[in-house]
Amino acid sequence: MSLHRKDTDSAFEGAGSKAGLEIWCIENLRLVPVPKSSHGKFYTGNAYIVLKTVLPKTGPAQHDIHYWLGNDTNKVDSAFASDKALELDAALGSCTVQYRELQGLETGKFLSYFKPCIIPVEGLYSSHQGRLNGETYKFSLLTCKGDHVVHIKEVPFSRSSLNHNDVFILDTASKIFLFSGCNSSIQERAKALEVVQYIKENNHGGKCEVATIEDGKFVGDSDVGEFWSLFGGFAPIPRDSPSSVQKQSDTPSVKLFWITTQGKLCQTGTDSLNKEILETDKCYMLDCGAEIFVWMGRQTLISERKTSISATEDYLRTQGRSTGTHLTFLTEGLESNIFRSYFDNWPQKVEPKLYEEGREKVAAIFKQQGYEVKELPEEDCEPFINCRGTLKVWRVNGDELSLLPVPEQTKFYSGDCYVVQFTYPGNERDENLFYAWIGRRSVMEDRRDAISHMNAIVDSTKGDPVLAQAVEDKEPVQFFLIFQTLIIFKGGMSKRYKKFIAEKGITDETYDGIKTALFRVQGTSPQNMQAIEVDLVSSSLNSSYCYILQTETFIFTWIGSLSLTRDHDLLDRMLELINPTLQPISVREGSEPDIFWNALGGKAEYPKAKEMKQCVEDPHLFTLNTTEGDFKVKEIYNFTQDDLTTEDVLVLDCHREIYVWIGCHSNVGSKQQALTLGLKFLEMDVLVEGLSLETPIYIVTEGHEPPFFTRFFEWDPSKANMHGNSFERKLAILKGKPHNLEVPTRNSWKAYSRETTPDGLRSKSVISNGLGRSGSPASSVSGSNLKSSTNQLFSSPTPIARKLFSGSPHDESLVSAGSPAAEPRSLSQSAGFIQADGSGDCVNLLIYPYERLSVISSDPVAGIDVTKREAYLSDEDFQDKFGMTKSAFYELPKWRQNKLKMSLHLF
Repeated sequence: MSLHRKDTDSAFEGAGSKAGLEIWCIENLRLVPVPKSSHGKFYTGNAYIVLKTVLPKTGPAQHDIHYWLGNDTNKVDSAFASDKALELDAALGSCTVQYRELQGLETGKFLSYFKPCIIPVEGLYSSHQGRLNGETYKFSLLTCKGDHVVHIKEVPFSRSSLNHNDVFILDTASKIFLFSGCNSSIQERAKALEVVQYIKENNHGGKCEVATIEDGKFVGDSDVGEFWSLFGGFAPIPRDSPSSVQKQSDTPSVKLFWITTQGKLCQTGTDSLNKEILETDKCYMLDCGAEIFVWMGRQTLISERKTSISATEDYLRTQGRSTGTHLTFLTEGLESNIFRSYFDNWPQKVEPKLYEEGREKVAAIFKQQGYEVKELPEEDCEPFINCRGTLKVWRVNGDELSLLPVPEQTKFYSGDCYVVQFTYPGNERDENLFYAWIGRRSVMEDRRDAISHMNAIVDSTKGDPVLAQAVEDKEPVQFFLIFQTLIIFKGGMSKRYKKFIAEKGITDETYDGIKTALFRVQGTSPQNMQAIEVDLVSSSLNSSYCYILQTETFIFTWIGSLSLTRDHDLLDRMLELINPTLQPISVREGSEPDIFWNALGGKAEYPKAKEMKQCVEDPHLFTLNTTEGDFKVKEIYNFTQDDLTTEDVLVLDCHREIYVWIGCHSNVGSKQQALTLGLKFLEMDVLVEGLSLETPIYIVTEGHEPPFFTRFFEWDPSKANMHGNSFERKLAILKGKPHNLEVPTRNSWKAYSRETTPDGLRSKSVISNGLGRSGSPASSVSGSNLKSSTNQLFSSPTPIARKLFSGSPHDESLVSAGSPAAEPRSLSQSAGFIQADGSGDCVNLLIYPYERLSVISSDPVAGIDVTKREAYLSDEDFQDKFGMTKSAFYELPKWRQNKLKMSLHLF
């Protein structure tokens, strides 16, 4: 939210209230707004103020202020720009980061606002004409440096300006020449082509020829001859032409200075930097070599901040420092990642945003007073892929893999490791997603083998699957969505785990269905719910959750005071899966009987505050440089799909998970190598955000990006399916021939909406473990109405079979007619029996008296489904015995149904 004060320049009124760029030029010591049509056009004789505002999904607006100084800017305008940047910062509540930008030496963040480039214009800006008076078109020779953001510099139109290391653009009245030095990279050449396109459209109205010239190749090419003729004929470029790139020390010495109110610098006498050194009523300068930071405490005055900036600029001049040294100005509490990285153990920002905390507290108060509070929807819970695929799960057992039977696929053990393969339908072909799930108590040998086995299966799988590593308690949402229901028990079944606990004398806690156990129930919907066995102690409870406590003789359901209505529904559903036979005793927090606490070893303190979720920031994209055994990381700001360069390996840091993207022409030869790079990235913790080494890692290859990756981009499938290196691709687009490089496109999946199937539930068939999913990517349906096209599969929902027994955890299952799963077990053999949920859509023709259906009957009925005895009662007998209709009965939770049937001897 922007602020306006009496002592703030009127040009800043309303600044920062909207997302995007706002630019002011300094003209005759006053601020002149630059129209959007002129954004990116900077005059060398002027200074500019640039404000970038970002409005995140949650939280306050974020602002960056840059003041840009042209090479011909006078000292008065430079000082005025610095002062106005501080003034704008104060108007915005002193919550910005400020950068000094020098022409030709701009930061990557600044250049990312003006893609593909900035080409400074000589002269002065005129607010009346918006352009330099008398500006005419002329020949120009430009150097292009950079692979994701590019620095453009005009050099003298002379052969001596050329070298073998850089890329040059020669702009003439009728043709644009791109000259690539033999030592320049493919990425730099490709980026220079974007600049050529920019010049063609803006300087030539899109009507001019483009020629590409390779250093050293000149025989028999008319464009090459024409290029050299402009320089007076061909002559070799000296091989020892020095590069203008100044190499910085990999490990620069870091010095911290306190800046007095008089502008004197006093170096701190400590080698180890920590946050406690920085006092809130002082300003400091951190000299990092290539970059200098000025840190300003919250309690400092604007006059003190101006003095600190002047003192820092004087320091640069007296020290004879390079003009390329970047200056960044930070206010306390808004420290950048790079700044924090120079300090030891900078504390993490774990506190929730104030407005979030207040909202949660108010909601909790209302809930405790009995009011129903509607919660905001969960973020990132959409599947983004078709979850109607097929699932295979292997357990690592010694040095072998054991394929689990379908009923056991949703039951994991904390002491084991698993390999998961999920196959789902994509456009024109099936896609595969693999996970190596690492149990928190698994042994190291099993962990290594899980990764090795997964890679072996991936290598033998057609296509180019996505693979991921997920550690227990750190699983990504996508993992839970493909399982829908998952139960994680203590202990393990692996031979190595059994051997390990035997050697260490550790009690085997492996759940066997009888032992006393405590389960925490979590999730967001029936398509995303889990039961996690936790330590059998009171401190494992949390008011935000619901729990199931099972002993050999009874079972409790415990409802936390801060849990949601949604959680209660999941509790009933999970109870049916863990133990559907025992009659549960439901207790609410605060009304527990002694027997409950005794089973947990006595009452003890446990968390009673609402669990706060940290605000998830927007993702960050990084390039990984792994040449010659080195490992360097560089952030790409304001990234787009075009930044996924085929020669690169990149990391998309989404905070809760990371994606390692492998370009087809990169030097990474295997997914195992990519996984190692992902782990290395986690170790570096570039953003100083406290990334855990257990953060999920996805490995994605170019051309096979899954929808849960492409959702972070404005995705064009045709770009993702082009052949050739990045230079060849950009050249084809520039010449208007991109189709020559394309392969059949694959449309990215969008998040599946609630309208995909009736009642917002996806189509699936019933399998023996109750986990609904189709037997194949395209479910078999009777008749010839369903075409083989995947698009047809999703354009019209699969025909719905009648519900078998409403009220079960899978009563929403949509069964494909004609498939074996469509016939209820044993009931399918009773020709007259059509439906038993009492809905009235069909009539149950098999009716028996209550006396013959009872389990204590002396003349029991044969050939019926003994688990559904009540279904064979007439409507009148059912109403008489149960005191309700069949419809009402089957809407009850399963445990309530079982309880009533037991009382009537029908269970």
